[in-house]
Amino acid sequence: MGSKNKLKRFKENETFENVLQPTREEVVSGEFQYKGKWNSDFFKNNNPIIVELGCGKGEYTIGLAERNPNINYIGIDVKGARFWRGAKTAIETGMNNVGFVRTQIELIENIFSSHEISEIWITFPDPQIKYKRTKHRMTNSEFLKMYKRILKPEGVVNLKTDSEFMHGYTLGLLHGEGHEVLYSNHNVYKNEGSPSEVTEIQTFYENQYLEINKAITYIRFKIK
Repeated sequence: MGSKNKLKRFKENETFENVLQPTREEVVSGEFQYKGKWNSDFFKNNNPIIVELGCGKGEYTIGLAERNPNINYIGIDVKGARFWRGAKTAIETGMNNVGFVRTQIELIENIFSSHEISEIWITFPDPQIKYKRTKHRMTNSEFLKMYKRILKPEGVVNLKTDSEFMHGYTLGLLHGEGHEVLYSNHNVYKNEGSPSEVTEIQTFYENQYLEINKAITYIRFKIK
């Protein structure tokens, strides 16, 4: 994407009511205005809140929100030029159950209060295969602890990835730490029983993976 296009999208994001772009200082200092108040002040309803971490273009956030108008969805990504597409689609189609936040995923405890979220989706994250990158894997022990703090007691996490490494690493960690694996599938388009929201919503990159017959994996789990 050219720099002119990025600048145009950044400017347009500033006009979108469903996009929040707090500074890092604002988030770290605890001054983010919607923490603990997403239902009352942003969505203005008491519906459950589901968060997509690393939402990219926002395809999953939008796809889930279309299917479930009585659930609120928030896409989180540090790259606003990416989720511009999802935010714009939500506005153009009159979807009031969608929001996007431009921030780092490691700061989500400054964005949400404890037990404010019902569910988390992680779609096609960077698997961070090198050992020295372990701390950046979005399903490592530290991230799981953070997710548990913002999730409601019965909250769940969904991981959808094209990375066999990420799938295996996560399953091993979940079993090793005693978390509850609710569902696991190493090829969702070939094995029966895959949830409809896993196979019927596809991202831009997922379609590319499918064109070369790359297996897509999925895990749904609870953090103990």
